Amino acid sequence: MEYRRFYQPGARYFFTVVTENRKPILIDHIERLRAAFRLCLSRYPFEIEAIVILPDHLHTLWKLPDGDTDFSKRWMVIKRKFSSGLPGGAVNSSKAQKREKGIWQRRFWEHYIRDEKDWQHHMDYIHFNPVKHGYVSKPQEWQHSSYQQAVRKGWSEIDAIHEKNPRDMNYE
Repeated sequence: MEYRRFYQPGARYFFTVVTENRKPILIDHIERLRAAFRLCLSRYPFEIEAIVILPDHLHTLWKLPDGDTDFSKRWMVIKRKFSSGLPGGAVNSSKAQKREKGIWQRRFWEHYIRDEKDWQHHMDYIHFNPVKHGYVSKPQEWQHSSYQQAVRKGWSEIDAIHEKNPRDMNYE
């Protein structure tokens, strides 16, 4: 299968990355995931404008540096660093050939952020996601989220987001 990705230098992107078979391992290994992000940021800088980490998937909003388009390399580094040292899952010959351990779904979903309205919609979607999945009743209650930082920066309003209709937030 051929995947078409839109590469725009210095652009903003929304990503969804999911564990293999939605295995709930991310929160249990949150420090490992943070270390993987730190390593990637040290090698291939970018700005994380928003992020939420749930047990089996994460959503994030990135701003790439001017002249840089390679978000795929960044995800490869993050996934490999996180997976390193963890016991692997069931792996077929194709995955083994590509040094995959069966911890992550093979691909990730990306969306190019077109404008300010699109950016705000995805920012809200990221922060509302723990509420949508029933982990908490308000975004500020989820500790594995950038919500509090977004509020401090004026990017989200603490009372407005949790009053939104969850059906309006479906954007996966």
